[in-house]
Amino acid sequence: MGNMRKMIFAAVVSAIAVLGTVDTAFANRGGQGFVQESVSSKGPLSFQVFCGFYPQECRPGGASKIALDDNIMRILTRVNSRVNRAIRPKLDNPLVQVWRINPSAGDCKSYAISKRHELIRAGLPASALRIAYVKTRQGLGHAVLVVKTSQGDLTLDNLTGEIKPFHQAGYRVVAISGADPRRWS
Repeated sequence: MGNMRKMIFAAVVSAIAVLGTVDTAFANRGGQGFVQESVSSKGPLSFQVFCGFYPQECRPGGASKIALDDNIMRILTRVNSRVNRAIRPKLDNPLVQVWRINPSAGDCKSYAISKRHELIRAGLPASALRIAYVKTRQGLGHAVLVVKTSQGDLTLDNLTGEIKPFHQAGYRVVAISGADPRRWS
């Protein structure tokens, strides 16, 4: 990203923080929690800003479900493991939430968007890769990647190396992106 683009990005994110569009509930759990933003039908405001700067990362495409087989499971496992190891857990500033692809350090949003990015590069359809804002059993905000498959939804999560069925992950859904990542419910 060029210097001018970085300056504009920083100004937009700062304006978001100053305008108070994020809640003040912030859980400091070593990179596990994040500021729970309100989510509109277009997603969290910080995700909308990300899509404005990186529209290629926010396009739908392909099937909305993947036929799960051993090859796809190997790809999911490899990407989940690689991204979990590559990013050092670090919370965003509580007032400024930023989505980053493959940073050296980041919070759960960066893990989720990096996994989506890497799986699309590996040939999986973008429309089958959904981002979910959830609450943990402890009530903390968290983001995970959900992969829609012919055998049910799978969770790729930075809190565990195990890929689990989404309904067994123990999370309560706050909002989830649709086949078009710019549409949330």
